[in-house]
Amino acid sequence: MVKHDEGHLSHRIGLLRAMVLGANDGIISTACLILGVAAADATRSTIITAGVAGLVAGAASMAIGEYVSVSSQRDSEQADIAKETWELTHTPEHELDELTAIYASKGLNDQLAREVAVALTEKDALKVHMAEELGITSFTMARPLQASVSSAGSFSVGAAIPLIAVALASSAHRIATTVVIAAFALVALGVSSSKAGGAHPLRPTFRVVVGGLVAMGFTMAVGHFVGTAVA
Repeated sequence: MVKHDEGHLSHRIGLLRAMVLGANDGIISTACLILGVAAADATRSTIITAGVAGLVAGAASMAIGEYVSVSSQRDSEQADIAKETWELTHTPEHELDELTAIYASKGLNDQLAREVAVALTEKDALKVHMAEELGITSFTMARPLQASVSSAGSFSVGAAIPLIAVALASSAHRIATTVVIAAFALVALGVSSSKAGGAHPLRPTFRVVVGGLVAMGFTMAVGHFVGTAVA
């Protein structure tokens, strides 16, 4: 028998989504916060304080938000698994008929579909029903703690980039430096995330960079007008 060792990337989707979302949010939200405050002619200490506060608050928010949302998904999965376990215990013939129908709908003749269903049921009934009926496998199951930690960590890394940029830049060039560094960080994020997911980098990178620049431009405009109004 030939061993299946072909590599696929879809099993990374949960972790990849959380990390990309966290890093993207960290770069854009912190850069926007810094640029908005800087556009209002705030002092360096005020800008850095706002940036650090944004990093800490954002990381905490990402961690809690991901944990709560993914936990809700996990609860739903567990409820479905419990229901399937009960049905396999109390109505095994009906479940076998359901599995047979699933394989028949995929193109197997009735006899072969029944044979496959019986063979897989004997091996691990719950596992096969989870995969075929619920679409749940060990790769796709929700992992709240993993999502929480990866989101908070990636947010912190992303947020640190514009924060370091504005801290090291001169007062005359702090806005331009932050925008350029943030844009390069978004390019790197778009390319690396698309490579990790096995996609072509052009479109994902374009979406990330354009979206980030629009958000930064809008925030700078708001910061400038608010700073002028309260001056």
